[in-house]
Amino acid sequence: MCGRYASSRRPEDLIEEFEVEESRVPAPLAPDWNVAPTKEVYAVVERPPRPAEGEAPVEEPQRQLRVLTWGLVPSWAKDPSIGNRMINARMETVAEKPAFRRAFAARRCLLPADGYFEWYPTSQLTAAGKPRKQPFFIRPKDGGSLAMAGLYEIWRDPTRGDDDPDRFRWTCTVLTTDAEDDLGHIHDRMPLMVERERWGAWLDPRTSARDDLLGLLVPAAPGRLEAFPVSTLVSNVRNNGPELVEPIPLEEALT
Repeated sequence: MCGRYASSRRPEDLIEEFEVEESRVPAPLAPDWNVAPTKEVYAVVERPPRPAEGEAPVEEPQRQLRVLTWGLVPSWAKDPSIGNRMINARMETVAEKPAFRRAFAARRCLLPADGYFEWYPTSQLTAAGKPRKQPFFIRPKDGGSLAMAGLYEIWRDPTRGDDDPDRFRWTCTVLTTDAEDDLGHIHDRMPLMVERERWGAWLDPRTSARDDLLGLLVPAAPGRLEAFPVSTLVSNVRNNGPELVEPIPLEEALT
């Protein structure tokens, strides 16, 4: 799974890197080195631009940068708290699961990340007799962004009026797959990446063929990512700061 990641880049940097045509970010998010479910995150989407008053709707999708809440709430949900359990969607079942299949067909996104965290059980035991888990940070070796494959949904809050600007809740989830061999010893799942040359096809809402979409998703190429142990401070969601992604000696982590 992917339950925690880091996102410290500025919106203007993401706009340039992901070739965004319009920013729909009301206010920049603070750099976050401990992104957890239910937090607001940046997402790259493609949607038809809003037509000017009196103009016909535009069919050509436009690449936008938006702020979404991590934890997908399906459009049919009665209770938005279901999003707390919808932080990941498995590639193997995403096209069939009722919670995800509509979004997979038409509402796909990229979730930019510096890297993500996974926890590895060590030989040390906790007071409860369970293996102590050591966090690892996994990031691109070249220092670039991870373009994690995601889905998004727009949930209408029935308790809010039509004139309430907060009546729609935009939420997202991260797609996962089996981890590559180099990373599988840390955790058996990992977020799916979308390669730059496939961003347009993945984001285009007019592409809906299941097999075509699944063919765009591949694990990160072997050797592209690096993993290293980091401070256990990241295990507490209240902790935040660049020190959470600083490497610590391997022997210190695994003893």
